Amino acid sequence: MKVAAVQMKAVLGDVKTNLAKAQGLAEDAFRSGAEWVVLPEFFTSAVGFSPKMRDAALPLDGPAMDMLKSLASKYIGVVGGSYIAKKGNDLYNTFVLALPDGSVYFHDKDLPTMWENCYYRPGGDDGMLETPYGNVGVALCWEFIRTQTVRRLIHRIDFAVGGSCWWTLPDRRLPGFPKSLMDDNLSIMQAAIPKFARMLGVPVVHAAHAGDIDCGLPLLPGFPYRSYFLGETRIVDGAGNQLARMSHADGEGFVTADLDLTLRHDPSEPIPNAFWTFDLPWQLRLVWKYQNRHGRWIYRHRTRPALGASGSNPH
Repeated sequence: MKVAAVQMKAVLGDVKTNLAKAQGLAEDAFRSGAEWVVLPEFFTSAVGFSPKMRDAALPLDGPAMDMLKSLASKYIGVVGGSYIAKKGNDLYNTFVLALPDGSVYFHDKDLPTMWENCYYRPGGDDGMLETPYGNVGVALCWEFIRTQTVRRLIHRIDFAVGGSCWWTLPDRRLPGFPKSLMDDNLSIMQAAIPKFARMLGVPVVHAAHAGDIDCGLPLLPGFPYRSYFLGETRIVDGAGNQLARMSHADGEGFVTADLDLTLRHDPSEPIPNAFWTFDLPWQLRLVWKYQNRHGRWIYRHRTRPALGASGSNPH
């Protein structure tokens, strides 16, 4: 089947603009002959530590899902992407996969990354969707570099889809964060999707963001976090071989490739006996810990109460 992965330059927190962008890019991909179209993580908003994120959440069955279902019906295809979705009294980073018959499938990202913790809570499903097209695995951003993602999907799926909103370091240097760390971060991102495919032995369709980001830094009021998202939209086969790619420099658009799901690959790379599939630099692990803790506090005490919910988030 012909699949497409979309790369966006989203406007932080501007849901209306981003929905229009995503719809236009998805329509272009379907018109090019794609049968499946994958949009990036947070295609409605991107993500950053900013007041602009206050209005980024949508009802699960609101305008984003309506758009996905409309596209699937119009083009008799399959389309998916994630957005911050309200379900009950909580918010989740929910990947919605819409099929042409009107059915929808879901995956909630298991662990928010760093400042993402301010805006949604962890999900609890295994990320495996049983569809008429086969068993589809879903991963979002740093789910691609955690061994727990691989362990819950291995030997259970025919191919994987997902997206990222992976940012890099700010233009303004922080003490202890050398410029070389930007190269390390990019190298991990560039290797993540092929490595994920090899560990699982399945093709992967990965959509991404490539725009700029201008936000703040948790616990450092007034620090200007001006940076960009890394791009690296990829389609790879089950051996991790690249079928199509867009880099950050390629900007906005989409790539397509033909997947032959009758070709089977055995997992060709071992799963590390660790939490991460890469040896992350200590600076990234440090930021992961402190921003996770700070973000969970923000979610419990500010984000969730603003939804009008009672009680507290157990996370």
